[in-house]
Amino acid sequence: MDVKLPSKILKLFTVFFRIGAFTFGGGYAMIPYIEREIVEKNHWIEREEIIDIFAVVQSVPGVIAVNSSTFVGYRVAGWAGAVAATLGVVLPSYIIISIIALFLYNFKDYPYVNEAFHGIQAGVAALMFHVVLRLGKTGIRNGYGLALAIASFLALTVFGAPAIVILLVSGVLGLTAVSVRSLKKAEKKEKS
Repeated sequence: MDVKLPSKILKLFTVFFRIGAFTFGGGYAMIPYIEREIVEKNHWIEREEIIDIFAVVQSVPGVIAVNSSTFVGYRVAGWAGAVAATLGVVLPSYIIISIIALFLYNFKDYPYVNEAFHGIQAGVAALMFHVVLRLGKTGIRNGYGLALAIASFLALTVFGAPAIVILLVSGVLGLTAVSVRSLKKAEKKEKS
């Protein structure tokens, strides 16, 4: 057994607890923080791999922050890491909601709270835009990827296609593109 495993598990818990406690706006707003903590600060996972993780966790049911924490925790420290990271990201929300439910019955009716949430929503929109730019730089590698991204965006926003259908079709088209490229390379080698 790895001697550093207990400290790694505790570190996973504290990192994801901090992400869960200090990030507003849901899972998509957490993506840049997860990436910074996991890739840049702790060097647990490479940037390309975290992009793949985000793609996978978006294609399964559940909250992206919880799915991401579970996947990263498992990748870093096995099942114990998955449990620690998941608890870490979920507990802050649970604690905050419990406190709000106990003390502030009409939380949304307070004008200052309402205005604060409007400001937070604007900040979250900026964070999400930042995520799109970072994921686009890493995930879109060529003209085919760009065309696929634009077509997926249009299918989602203009035609209202379900996200799961877009992900499945994009996956199939990506596999098809790789297969076609492989066949072309094999044909070139045969001709040479």
